[in-house]
Amino acid sequence: MACNITPISAFQTTNLNSRINTFNRLGDRVVRALGAPLIQVELHQDQVFENISIAIEMFTKFAGYTAEYLVFDSNLYEKNKGLRLDYLFTLSNPTLTLEQKADHTIQSPEAAFYVTEPKTMYIATSAIAGSNFTSLVNLSSIFENGVFQNQIFDKSTYTEILTSFRASNTLSAIAVSSIFIESFINEPTLRGETKTRDDSYKINNMFDYDILDYRKVMAVSEFEEGSSTGINTLFTIEQTLAQQTYFSYAMGNYGFDLVSWYTLKEWLEMREKLLATRRTYTFNDRTQILQMYPEPKPNSRFYGVLSCYVERPIRDVIKEPWVYQYTLALCKITLAQIRGKYGNLTLFGGQTFNATDLMTQGSAEKEKLETMLYDKTTPGMGDADPVMFFVG
Repeated sequence: MACNITPISAFQTTNLNSRINTFNRLGDRVVRALGAPLIQVELHQDQVFENISIAIEMFTKFAGYTAEYLVFDSNLYEKNKGLRLDYLFTLSNPTLTLEQKADHTIQSPEAAFYVTEPKTMYIATSAIAGSNFTSLVNLSSIFENGVFQNQIFDKSTYTEILTSFRASNTLSAIAVSSIFIESFINEPTLRGETKTRDDSYKINNMFDYDILDYRKVMAVSEFEEGSSTGINTLFTIEQTLAQQTYFSYAMGNYGFDLVSWYTLKEWLEMREKLLATRRTYTFNDRTQILQMYPEPKPNSRFYGVLSCYVERPIRDVIKEPWVYQYTLALCKITLAQIRGKYGNLTLFGGQTFNATDLMTQGSAEKEKLETMLYDKTTPGMGDADPVMFFVG
């Protein structure tokens, strides 16, 4: 009969190799911090999950993002509407046609969940004396004291024990397989489902498999328009100045120096602004629509690169220490609200509910954690770099 077990390996975790990969697992950590299972924690699972969701929303708004580059085709731009940046991720799917990429529907690379294979384990229901392993050269030193009752082995160790006993003339009569029972360690997906590994499922980093949608762009920091025609592709003013600056220092002091380079670069940037030779853009993070001025013309196709900040998928954000601590603070406030309803009730042994203490702790922790995200001048679990210097 199979049973679920929780070995020490389930708690061995690091920041970059975290085992907090599901709402259930993070919820377990939170309620254990509140005293479970030794004391009853009056929180419904939906309340814990709701607080996890709030923590994820807060973190992704201020810190949970990555800096990435998106390449786009001007033919994808819709006149008088704009360009949906979240659908630019469909460009990473080479099987889609241009019409499919321009079609504003979810072009999923593979709407599959995280797929993991359960680890099969074997539990000894009775002991095996160490004397039985003496004649087994490959196992004698490992099992000098034998096998203890309820000892747990992985599949490879169990298979080696079973094979060695069957191959021995004196030990083959021992029915080793009847001594062990098969069990497994659940490795659920983020949605709490365990599936058999299938190589046909490929995880695309551009897709959030929990929301079943493409990752969203938070902000656009820079735009560069490419060109594929004309002599200006290679022979530009910037390239000429760069060559002059290089030869000035490599072959003697002549031509443009570094000060002249920066002076001319500033002039060129001012020229672009005054003559409107460079496109301007606006971006709405809610609608994910980027608008350009002037708009791309259908008969003048070009490719461009956008430097963007993109939300991290839930599978990454749920591992963040800030998310755990903020969830714990919210759960303390929620638990305080519940226990406050029974403030005048005395428990066995004269004990009372600690609603006031929980509310004070939760509110203080919540405010401190929010400051980590709001205040960008100090480093913290919001992943914000500290300011190195001030000018003014």
